[in-house]
Amino acid sequence: MKPESPTATTTRRCFLRGSAGALAGAALTSAIAARSHAAEDNTIKVALVGCGGRGTGAALNALSTKGPTKLWAMADFFGHRLQGSLDALAKKFGNKVEVPPERRFVGLDAFKKAIDSLDKGDLVLLATPPAFRPIHLEYAVEKERHVFMEKSFAVDAPGVRCVQRAGEAAAKKNLKIAGGLMWRHDRPREECIKRLHDGEIGDIVLLRTYRMHGPCGYAPKRPGTSELAHQIANYNSFTWLNASFFVDWLIHNIDVCCWAKNAWPVAAQGQGGRSSRTEPDQLFDHFFVEYSFADGARLLAQGRHAHNCYGIFSDFAHGSKGSALIMQDLSTPNPRIWKNQAQVPENETWHYTGPGCDPYQVEHDLLFDAIRQDKPYNEAERCAKTVMVAIMGRMAAESGQMITFDQAIKSDLELAPGLDQYTLESNPPVLPDKDGRYPIAIPGQTKVM
Repeated sequence: MKPESPTATTTRRCFLRGSAGALAGAALTSAIAARSHAAEDNTIKVALVGCGGRGTGAALNALSTKGPTKLWAMADFFGHRLQGSLDALAKKFGNKVEVPPERRFVGLDAFKKAIDSLDKGDLVLLATPPAFRPIHLEYAVEKERHVFMEKSFAVDAPGVRCVQRAGEAAAKKNLKIAGGLMWRHDRPREECIKRLHDGEIGDIVLLRTYRMHGPCGYAPKRPGTSELAHQIANYNSFTWLNASFFVDWLIHNIDVCCWAKNAWPVAAQGQGGRSSRTEPDQLFDHFFVEYSFADGARLLAQGRHAHNCYGIFSDFAHGSKGSALIMQDLSTPNPRIWKNQAQVPENETWHYTGPGCDPYQVEHDLLFDAIRQDKPYNEAERCAKTVMVAIMGRMAAESGQMITFDQAIKSDLELAPGLDQYTLESNPPVLPDKDGRYPIAIPGQTKVM
């Protein structure tokens, strides 16, 4: 699920390339009780909707939880992607994977068929491009399935509001919803954030977060491929599908910083554009967004994907009594706290020395335990707020305007109107010009509300 970075060691995307490290993880020690919304044999059946690297990694984690589980159905826009995922998971899990041809669904309506094949109280993993997340979540809740949904959770404010409504409906139905913001379940991060909340660095006045690394890829359109299929295959490159590089890749960092501050920004202004990217897609290759909190504190978020540039993947907090490194690149993950703003060894007052964990696995362990023990578990509202903050930042950068949270969440602008009615023959909401190039946001001209 994590986008590639120069320092990443194990990602969900690399599972299909043979990574075994993703299986490592913290195991829950509580006894497994009979779940109230499951089959009599206590097996939780799982449907995977979206069979790329993110979805395959989520299925790997789901099948690695305590208690009997079975991969029951799979759905994807592309048949070859479904088959590749199925082969990899079957090789790893053997008879835990029971997906005969009649439960392999392809196309835009495949998600409904996969969800319908489950029983009430089973689980669906939602891992398609983010534009589809609100539609799929709403349907899963309507059918009374528990949900794990990968980030990002929407691409625009109407989608965010849909996620919020689905989360409220799920709570009324006693359904569990987990979201793929896994750093909230990372032991080192939890310990550091607790210390910040306890006042170890005083009042937080500034947060800084960075996601800067090599460029995102783009594959030219293949002969005979429909425009819709081409864009879905390159979903990272189209704003209507992934909400932008800033949203889909920095959402983790933004979430961690809001967690540290224990507040949500009330406004944002920023900038972005292209400095080196020549591909015909919609991507900016750099963003800078300044978020404001109600107490006057700031969050500075920088994103860049380009060759031969400085790379960093980190979150910092600065307070009235000291400063903290909440997260550094995955090669040196342990958080640290200093007694002032000079982050040098002689000023260090704490660094994490406890055991590590695999937060990707922990988030599934917690979800499955909640299902089996019938405990409240619903991350939908927090996921919705986090992605809305990220979307607000993109809106500010693309428009060149100051955007408040209230303005952003009330926006009725849809990036893909009528998406729930799309068929394989539908045209996507953006089309190339005569030179094969797609429209790019222009600060000062682009309307975002």
